[in-house]
Amino acid sequence: MKNYIYILFILVISTTIAQQTPADAQKTAVVITNTTLHIGDGTVLENAAIAFDKGKITYVGSSANAPAYPSKIDAAGQHVYPGFIATNSSLGLVEIDAVRASDDEDELGDFLPHVRSAIAYDAESKIVESMRPNGVLIAQVTPRGGLISGSSSVMQMDAWNWEDALIKSDEGIHLNWPNPYSRGRWWLGEDPVLKQNSNYSSEIQSLKDFFENAKVYDPNQNPKHLPYQAMLGLFDGSKSLYIHAEDEKQIVDGITYLKNIGVQKVVLVGGNEALQQLTFLQSHNIPVIVSRPHRLPDGEDEDPKLSFKIASKLIHAGLTVSIDVSGRMERMYTRNLPFYAGSFAAYGMDKEVALQLITSYPAKILGIADRLGTLTVGKDATLFISIGDALDMRTNQIQKAFIEGRDLSLETHQTTLWKRYSTKFQSK
Repeated sequence: MKNYIYILFILVISTTIAQQTPADAQKTAVVITNTTLHIGDGTVLENAAIAFDKGKITYVGSSANAPAYPSKIDAAGQHVYPGFIATNSSLGLVEIDAVRASDDEDELGDFLPHVRSAIAYDAESKIVESMRPNGVLIAQVTPRGGLISGSSSVMQMDAWNWEDALIKSDEGIHLNWPNPYSRGRWWLGEDPVLKQNSNYSSEIQSLKDFFENAKVYDPNQNPKHLPYQAMLGLFDGSKSLYIHAEDEKQIVDGITYLKNIGVQKVVLVGGNEALQQLTFLQSHNIPVIVSRPHRLPDGEDEDPKLSFKIASKLIHAGLTVSIDVSGRMERMYTRNLPFYAGSFAAYGMDKEVALQLITSYPAKILGIADRLGTLTVGKDATLFISIGDALDMRTNQIQKAFIEGRDLSLETHQTTLWKRYSTKFQSK
Protein backbone atom coordinates (compact mmCIF):
# COMPACT_ATOMS: atom_id res chain seq x y z
CA MET A 1 0.00 0.00 0.00
CA LYS A 2 2.83 2.35 0.88
CA ASN A 3 4.37 1.77 -2.57
CA TYR A 4 1.11 2.78 -4.28
CA ILE A 5 0.87 5.93 -2.19
CA TYR A 6 4.48 6.80 -3.04
CA ILE A 7 3.88 6.30 -6.78
CA LEU A 8 0.71 8.42 -6.63
CA PHE A 9 2.64 11.15 -4.82
CA ILE A 10 5.33 11.18 -7.51
CA LEU A 11 2.72 11.36 -10.28
CA VAL A 12 0.94 14.29 -8.62
CA ILE A 13 4.19 16.18 -8.09
CA SER A 14 5.30 15.49 -11.68
CA THR A 15 1.99 16.76 -13.02
CA THR A 16 2.13 19.97 -11.03
CA ILE A 17 5.71 20.85 -11.97
CA ALA A 18 5.70 19.72 -15.59
CA GLN A 19 5.72 22.10 -18.51
CA GLN A 20 2.48 22.75 -20.39
CA THR A 21 1.57 20.29 -23.11
CA PRO A 22 3.06 21.55 -26.41
CA ALA A 23 0.57 23.06 -28.84
CA ASP A 24 -0.98 20.95 -31.58
CA ALA A 25 -0.09 21.46 -35.23
CA GLN A 26 -2.00 24.26 -36.94
CA LYS A 27 -5.33 22.98 -38.27
CA THR A 28 -7.13 26.22 -39.14
CA ALA A 29 -5.81 29.06 -41.30
CA VAL A 30 -5.35 32.29 -39.31
CA VAL A 31 -5.35 35.94 -40.37
CA ILE A 32 -4.35 38.82 -38.06
CA THR A 33 -5.72 42.19 -39.20
CA ASN A 34 -5.57 45.92 -38.41
CA THR A 35 -2.16 45.63 -36.78
CA THR A 36 1.29 47.18 -37.00
CA LEU A 37 3.67 44.68 -38.58
CA HIS A 38 7.35 44.83 -37.66
CA ILE A 39 8.80 42.78 -40.48
CA GLY A 40 12.21 42.31 -38.84
CA ASP A 41 14.26 43.78 -41.70
CA GLY A 42 13.69 47.41 -40.69
CA THR A 43 10.30 47.69 -42.41
CA VAL A 44 7.11 48.64 -40.55
CA LEU A 45 3.62 48.28 -42.08
CA GLU A 46 0.70 50.14 -40.53
CA ASN A 47 -2.94 48.96 -40.66
CA ALA A 48 -1.61 45.70 -42.04
CA ALA A 49 -2.47 42.03 -41.96
CA ILE A 50 -0.57 38.77 -41.83
CA ALA A 51 -1.99 35.34 -42.57
CA PHE A 52 -0.63 31.83 -42.17
CA ASP A 53 -1.75 28.29 -42.91
CA LYS A 54 -0.16 24.90 -42.21
CA GLY A 55 2.63 26.61 -40.29
CA LYS A 56 3.74 28.93 -43.11
CA ILE A 57 3.11 32.64 -43.73
CA THR A 58 0.82 33.02 -46.74
CA TYR A 59 0.10 36.76 -46.80
CA VAL A 60 1.71 40.01 -45.64
CA GLY A 61 0.14 43.30 -46.70
CA SER A 62 -2.77 45.66 -46.19
CA SER A 63 -5.77 44.61 -44.13
CA ALA A 64 -8.06 45.56 -47.01
CA ASN A 65 -6.68 42.76 -49.19
CA ALA A 66 -6.25 40.13 -46.48
CA PRO A 67 -7.57 36.63 -47.21
CA ALA A 68 -10.85 35.57 -45.59
CA TYR A 69 -9.47 32.79 -43.40
CA PRO A 70 -11.71 30.92 -40.91
CA SER A 71 -9.83 32.18 -37.83
CA LYS A 72 -9.59 35.96 -37.71
CA ILE A 73 -7.81 37.98 -35.01
CA ASP A 74 -8.46 41.73 -34.88
CA ALA A 75 -5.25 43.20 -33.44
CA ALA A 76 -6.21 46.87 -33.75
CA GLY A 77 -3.72 49.08 -31.89
CA GLN A 78 -1.38 46.14 -31.31
CA HIS A 79 1.91 44.99 -32.85
CA VAL A 80 3.07 41.79 -34.55
CA TYR A 81 6.74 40.73 -34.45
CA PRO A 82 8.79 37.78 -35.67
CA GLY A 83 9.72 35.41 -32.87
CA PHE A 84 12.88 36.64 -31.13
CA ILE A 85 16.05 34.56 -31.50
CA ALA A 86 18.55 34.15 -28.65
CA THR A 87 22.17 33.40 -29.62
CA ASN A 88 24.88 31.70 -27.52
CA SER A 89 22.37 30.52 -24.94
CA SER A 90 22.56 27.53 -22.59
CA LEU A 91 18.78 27.27 -22.29
CA GLY A 92 17.62 23.74 -21.60
CA LEU A 93 21.08 22.54 -20.58
CA VAL A 94 20.87 23.50 -16.90
CA GLU A 95 17.80 23.60 -14.70
CA ILE A 96 19.24 24.13 -11.21
CA ASP A 97 22.93 25.05 -10.91
CA ALA A 98 23.27 23.38 -7.52
CA VAL A 99 21.84 20.05 -8.74
CA ARG A 100 24.57 18.29 -10.72
CA ALA A 101 22.15 15.88 -12.37
CA SER A 102 20.35 18.82 -14.03
CA ASP A 103 23.56 20.44 -15.32
CA ASP A 104 24.57 19.33 -18.84
CA GLU A 105 26.28 22.46 -20.16
CA ASP A 106 29.90 21.35 -19.72
CA GLU A 107 31.81 18.08 -20.18
CA LEU A 108 35.27 16.99 -19.04
CA GLY A 109 38.09 17.72 -21.46
CA ASP A 110 39.47 20.55 -23.59
CA PHE A 111 38.72 19.42 -27.17
CA LEU A 112 35.06 18.41 -27.44
CA PRO A 113 33.69 19.46 -30.88
CA HIS A 114 31.74 16.17 -31.04
CA VAL A 115 29.72 16.95 -27.88
CA ARG A 116 26.21 17.84 -29.11
CA SER A 117 24.08 20.29 -27.13
CA ALA A 118 20.94 19.16 -28.96
CA ILE A 119 20.68 15.76 -27.30
CA ALA A 120 21.16 17.29 -23.83
CA TYR A 121 18.41 19.88 -24.37
CA ASP A 122 15.54 19.59 -21.88
CA ALA A 123 12.35 20.55 -23.72
CA GLU A 124 10.39 20.48 -20.44
CA SER A 125 12.57 22.99 -18.63
CA LYS A 126 10.64 25.53 -16.58
CA ILE A 127 13.16 28.15 -17.68
CA VAL A 128 12.53 27.40 -21.36
CA GLU A 129 8.78 27.88 -21.01
CA SER A 130 9.32 31.25 -19.29
CA MET A 131 10.87 32.64 -22.50
CA ARG A 132 7.64 32.59 -24.51
CA PRO A 133 5.72 35.34 -22.64
CA ASN A 134 8.47 37.81 -23.64
CA GLY A 135 8.55 36.73 -27.28
CA VAL A 136 11.74 34.64 -27.19
CA LEU A 137 10.67 31.65 -29.28
CA ILE A 138 13.96 30.40 -30.80
CA ALA A 139 17.41 29.83 -29.27
CA GLN A 140 20.85 28.72 -30.30
CA VAL A 141 21.62 26.19 -27.55
CA THR A 142 25.34 26.20 -26.87
CA PRO A 143 27.61 24.12 -24.59
CA ARG A 144 30.22 25.68 -22.31
CA GLY A 145 33.72 24.91 -21.05
CA GLY A 146 37.05 23.66 -22.40
CA LEU A 147 38.97 25.11 -25.33
CA ILE A 148 36.47 23.67 -27.83
CA SER A 149 33.15 23.38 -25.98
CA GLY A 150 31.15 21.41 -28.53
CA SER A 151 28.44 21.79 -31.13
CA SER A 152 25.45 24.15 -30.90
CA SER A 153 21.99 23.61 -32.40
CA VAL A 154 18.99 25.86 -33.01
CA MET A 155 15.87 24.91 -31.04
CA GLN A 156 12.30 26.20 -30.77
CA MET A 157 10.73 26.81 -27.37
CA ASP A 158 7.64 24.55 -27.46
CA ALA A 159 8.23 20.84 -27.91
CA TRP A 160 7.81 17.38 -26.41
CA ASN A 161 11.48 16.49 -26.69
CA TRP A 162 14.76 17.61 -28.25
CA GLU A 163 13.95 15.96 -31.57
CA ASP A 164 10.71 17.95 -31.89
CA ALA A 165 12.45 21.15 -30.77
CA LEU A 166 15.25 20.87 -33.32
CA ILE A 167 15.31 23.47 -36.12
CA LYS A 168 18.93 23.15 -37.21
CA SER A 169 21.27 20.49 -35.90
CA ASP A 170 24.97 21.01 -35.11
CA GLU A 171 25.23 24.28 -37.01
CA GLY A 172 28.43 25.45 -35.33
CA ILE A 173 31.48 24.62 -33.21
CA HIS A 174 32.43 26.85 -30.26
CA LEU A 175 36.05 27.76 -29.57
CA ASN A 176 37.21 29.61 -26.45
CA TRP A 177 40.41 31.31 -27.62
CA PRO A 178 42.98 31.46 -24.77
CA ASN A 179 43.47 34.81 -23.05
CA PRO A 180 46.93 36.34 -23.53
CA TYR A 181 46.64 38.08 -20.17
CA SER A 182 45.76 36.94 -16.67
CA ARG A 183 45.19 38.28 -13.19
CA GLY A 184 46.19 36.68 -9.92
CA ARG A 185 43.47 35.36 -7.66
CA TRP A 186 43.37 38.07 -4.99
CA TRP A 187 41.28 35.91 -2.66
CA LEU A 188 44.25 33.49 -2.53
CA GLY A 189 46.75 36.26 -1.92
CA GLU A 190 47.98 36.39 -5.53
CA ASP A 191 48.87 39.63 -7.31
CA PRO A 192 45.67 40.89 -9.04
CA VAL A 193 47.57 43.12 -11.48
CA LEU A 194 46.98 42.27 -15.16
CA LYS A 195 50.03 40.51 -16.62
CA GLN A 196 50.97 38.34 -19.58
CA ASN A 197 49.71 34.75 -19.50
CA SER A 198 52.89 32.64 -19.43
CA ASN A 199 50.97 29.66 -20.83
CA TYR A 200 49.50 31.50 -23.81
CA SER A 201 51.97 30.16 -26.40
CA SER A 202 51.60 26.54 -25.28
CA GLU A 203 47.81 26.80 -25.23
CA ILE A 204 47.79 28.24 -28.76
CA GLN A 205 50.12 25.50 -29.98
CA SER A 206 47.83 22.79 -28.63
CA LEU A 207 44.92 24.40 -30.48
CA LYS A 208 46.90 24.62 -33.71
CA ASP A 209 47.92 20.96 -33.46
CA PHE A 210 44.29 19.95 -33.04
CA PHE A 211 43.04 22.06 -35.98
CA GLU A 212 45.83 20.87 -38.29
CA ASN A 213 45.15 17.22 -37.46
CA ALA A 214 41.42 17.76 -37.99
CA LYS A 215 41.99 19.35 -41.39
CA VAL A 216 43.88 16.33 -42.75
CA TYR A 217 41.60 13.76 -41.12
CA ASP A 218 40.28 11.05 -43.44
CA PRO A 219 36.51 10.61 -42.78
CA ASN A 220 36.70 7.07 -44.20
CA GLN A 221 39.19 5.84 -41.67
CA ASN A 222 38.19 3.12 -39.22
CA PRO A 223 37.82 3.43 -36.29
CA LYS A 224 36.49 6.98 -36.56
CA HIS A 225 37.95 9.82 -34.52
CA LEU A 226 34.77 11.58 -33.39
CA PRO A 227 36.34 14.97 -32.47
CA TYR A 228 38.07 15.30 -35.86
CA GLN A 229 34.96 14.03 -37.65
CA ALA A 230 32.91 16.80 -36.04
CA MET A 231 35.38 19.44 -37.26
CA LEU A 232 35.13 18.63 -40.97
CA GLY A 233 32.19 20.97 -41.60
CA LEU A 234 34.36 23.96 -40.66
CA PHE A 235 36.56 23.46 -43.71
CA ASP A 236 33.82 22.89 -46.28
CA GLY A 237 31.60 25.76 -45.07
CA SER A 238 28.73 23.64 -43.78
CA LYS A 239 29.39 24.72 -40.17
CA SER A 240 30.31 28.01 -38.51
CA LEU A 241 33.17 28.46 -36.07
CA TYR A 242 32.15 30.66 -33.13
CA ILE A 243 35.26 32.14 -31.56
CA HIS A 244 34.66 33.40 -28.02
CA ALA A 245 37.11 36.24 -27.45
CA GLU A 246 37.01 39.60 -25.65
CA ASP A 247 40.51 41.06 -25.81
CA GLU A 248 41.86 42.80 -28.93
CA LYS A 249 44.83 40.44 -29.21
CA GLN A 250 42.57 37.40 -28.82
CA ILE A 251 40.37 38.66 -31.65
CA VAL A 252 43.22 39.29 -34.08
CA ASP A 253 45.26 36.17 -33.22
CA GLY A 254 42.24 33.88 -33.31
CA ILE A 255 40.55 35.09 -36.49
CA THR A 256 43.87 35.38 -38.36
CA TYR A 257 44.78 31.79 -37.56
CA LEU A 258 41.30 30.42 -38.36
CA LYS A 259 41.22 32.15 -41.74
CA ASN A 260 44.76 31.01 -42.57
CA ILE A 261 43.96 27.37 -41.86
CA GLY A 262 40.87 27.48 -44.06
CA VAL A 263 37.89 27.86 -41.70
CA GLN A 264 35.33 29.46 -44.01
CA LYS A 265 32.67 30.88 -41.66
CA VAL A 266 33.87 32.62 -38.50
CA VAL A 267 31.64 34.44 -35.99
CA LEU A 268 33.02 36.50 -33.09
CA VAL A 269 31.22 36.03 -29.76
CA GLY A 270 31.70 38.65 -27.03
CA GLY A 271 34.24 40.92 -28.69
CA ASN A 272 34.21 43.65 -26.06
CA GLU A 273 37.32 45.18 -27.68
CA ALA A 274 36.00 44.72 -31.23
CA LEU A 275 35.88 48.49 -31.78
CA GLN A 276 39.69 48.62 -31.68
CA GLN A 277 39.77 46.25 -34.68
CA LEU A 278 36.86 47.47 -36.82
CA THR A 279 38.88 47.56 -40.05
CA PHE A 280 40.18 44.05 -39.39
CA LEU A 281 36.66 42.69 -38.78
CA GLN A 282 35.31 44.49 -41.85
CA SER A 283 38.06 43.09 -44.07
CA HIS A 284 37.17 39.53 -43.05
CA ASN A 285 33.38 40.20 -42.94
CA ILE A 286 33.08 38.80 -39.41
CA PRO A 287 29.62 38.86 -37.74
CA VAL A 288 29.69 39.78 -34.05
CA ILE A 289 27.48 38.39 -31.30
CA VAL A 290 28.09 41.24 -28.89
CA SER A 291 27.92 40.95 -25.09
CA ARG A 292 24.68 42.02 -23.45
CA PRO A 293 24.59 45.70 -22.48
CA HIS A 294 23.71 45.39 -18.78
CA ARG A 295 27.21 44.71 -17.45
CA LEU A 296 30.14 46.46 -15.82
CA PRO A 297 33.01 47.89 -17.92
CA ASP A 298 35.90 45.51 -18.65
CA GLY A 299 38.72 48.05 -18.32
CA GLU A 300 39.59 50.59 -15.63
CA ASP A 301 39.57 53.47 -18.12
CA GLU A 302 36.65 52.31 -20.26
CA ASP A 303 33.62 54.48 -20.93
CA PRO A 304 31.00 53.16 -18.47
CA LYS A 305 28.37 53.44 -21.22
CA LEU A 306 30.45 51.64 -23.87
CA SER A 307 28.59 48.38 -23.27
CA PHE A 308 25.42 50.18 -24.41
CA LYS A 309 27.05 51.94 -27.38
CA ILE A 310 29.10 49.11 -28.91
CA ALA A 311 26.26 47.53 -30.90
CA SER A 312 25.39 50.76 -32.73
CA LYS A 313 29.06 51.41 -33.54
CA LEU A 314 29.44 47.91 -35.00
CA ILE A 315 26.21 48.28 -37.00
CA HIS A 316 27.30 51.67 -38.38
CA ALA A 317 30.56 49.99 -39.46
CA GLY A 318 28.50 47.63 -41.63
CA LEU A 319 28.87 44.47 -39.55
CA THR A 320 26.15 41.90 -38.86
CA VAL A 321 25.42 41.99 -35.13
CA SER A 322 23.41 39.93 -32.67
CA ILE A 323 23.27 39.74 -28.87
CA ASP A 324 25.17 37.31 -26.64
CA VAL A 325 22.97 36.36 -23.66
CA SER A 326 25.70 34.52 -21.71
CA GLY A 327 26.89 35.70 -18.33
CA ARG A 328 25.53 35.85 -14.81
CA MET A 329 22.18 34.02 -14.46
CA GLU A 330 22.19 33.72 -18.23
CA ARG A 331 19.37 31.22 -18.62
CA MET A 332 16.86 33.20 -16.54
CA TYR A 333 18.03 36.54 -17.97
CA THR A 334 17.57 35.32 -21.56
CA ARG A 335 13.93 36.33 -21.21
CA ASN A 336 15.27 39.92 -21.11
CA LEU A 337 16.59 39.60 -24.68
CA PRO A 338 14.12 42.15 -26.15
CA PHE A 339 15.06 44.64 -23.43
CA TYR A 340 18.76 44.22 -24.23
CA ALA A 341 17.89 45.23 -27.79
CA GLY A 342 15.81 48.13 -26.46
CA SER A 343 18.78 49.30 -24.36
CA PHE A 344 21.04 49.26 -27.43
CA ALA A 345 18.38 51.28 -29.27
CA ALA A 346 18.65 54.03 -26.66
CA TYR A 347 22.32 54.60 -27.56
CA GLY A 348 22.60 55.58 -31.20
CA MET A 349 20.46 53.00 -32.97
CA ASP A 350 17.04 53.13 -34.62
CA LYS A 351 14.45 50.96 -32.86
CA GLU A 352 13.78 48.84 -35.95
CA VAL A 353 17.51 48.26 -36.45
CA ALA A 354 17.73 47.17 -32.81
CA LEU A 355 14.90 44.74 -33.55
CA GLN A 356 17.06 43.18 -36.25
CA LEU A 357 19.65 42.28 -33.58
CA ILE A 358 17.22 39.62 -32.31
CA THR A 359 15.38 38.71 -35.55
CA SER A 360 16.89 38.88 -39.03
CA TYR A 361 20.57 39.24 -38.04
CA PRO A 362 20.76 36.15 -35.80
CA ALA A 363 18.75 34.21 -38.40
CA LYS A 364 21.40 35.13 -40.95
CA ILE A 365 24.28 34.22 -38.60
CA LEU A 366 22.71 30.86 -37.73
CA GLY A 367 21.86 29.99 -41.32
CA ILE A 368 18.11 29.86 -40.76
CA ALA A 369 17.12 33.04 -42.62
CA ASP A 370 15.23 30.97 -45.19
CA ARG A 371 12.78 29.97 -42.44
CA LEU A 372 12.90 32.56 -39.66
CA GLY A 373 13.86 36.10 -38.72
CA THR A 374 11.37 38.13 -40.78
CA LEU A 375 7.64 38.17 -41.47
CA THR A 376 7.89 37.05 -45.09
CA VAL A 377 5.59 34.91 -47.21
CA GLY A 378 6.83 31.33 -47.28
CA LYS A 379 8.67 31.46 -43.96
CA ASP A 380 7.59 29.74 -40.74
CA ALA A 381 4.68 31.36 -38.94
CA THR A 382 6.76 31.92 -35.79
CA LEU A 383 5.52 35.25 -34.47
CA PHE A 384 3.62 36.95 -31.67
CA ILE A 385 1.17 39.77 -30.94
CA SER A 386 2.16 42.39 -28.36
CA ILE A 387 -0.02 45.15 -26.91
CA GLY A 388 2.80 47.65 -27.44
CA ASP A 389 6.50 48.03 -28.22
CA ALA A 390 8.04 44.61 -27.56
CA LEU A 391 11.48 46.12 -26.84
CA ASP A 392 10.07 48.08 -23.88
CA MET A 393 9.42 46.08 -20.71
CA ARG A 394 6.44 48.28 -19.88
CA THR A 395 4.58 47.48 -23.10
CA ASN A 396 5.96 44.04 -23.95
CA GLN A 397 2.68 42.29 -23.13
CA ILE A 398 2.26 39.25 -25.34
CA GLN A 399 -1.35 38.40 -26.21
CA LYS A 400 -0.75 35.54 -28.64
CA ALA A 401 2.32 33.62 -29.78
CA PHE A 402 2.76 31.05 -32.53
CA ILE A 403 5.57 28.67 -33.49
CA GLU A 404 5.11 27.26 -37.00
CA GLY A 405 1.47 28.33 -36.76
CA ARG A 406 0.87 26.46 -33.49
CA ASP A 407 -1.04 28.55 -30.92
CA LEU A 408 1.19 28.51 -27.82
CA SER A 409 0.32 28.55 -24.16
CA LEU A 410 1.75 31.61 -22.43
CA GLU A 411 1.22 30.18 -18.96
CA THR A 412 4.34 29.49 -16.88
CA HIS A 413 5.31 28.84 -13.31
CA GLN A 414 5.85 32.60 -12.97
CA THR A 415 2.40 33.54 -14.30
CA THR A 416 0.82 30.97 -11.97
CA LEU A 417 2.54 32.55 -8.97
CA TRP A 418 1.62 36.05 -10.17
CA LYS A 419 -2.06 35.14 -10.42
CA ARG A 420 -1.96 33.46 -7.03
CA TYR A 421 -0.36 36.33 -5.13
CA SER A 422 -2.08 39.16 -7.03
CA THR A 423 -5.30 38.15 -5.22
CA LYS A 424 -3.69 37.65 -1.81
CA PHE A 425 -4.79 40.99 -0.36
CA GLN A 426 -7.87 41.49 -2.52
CA SER A 427 -9.68 38.68 -0.71
CA LYS A 428 -9.33 40.31 2.71
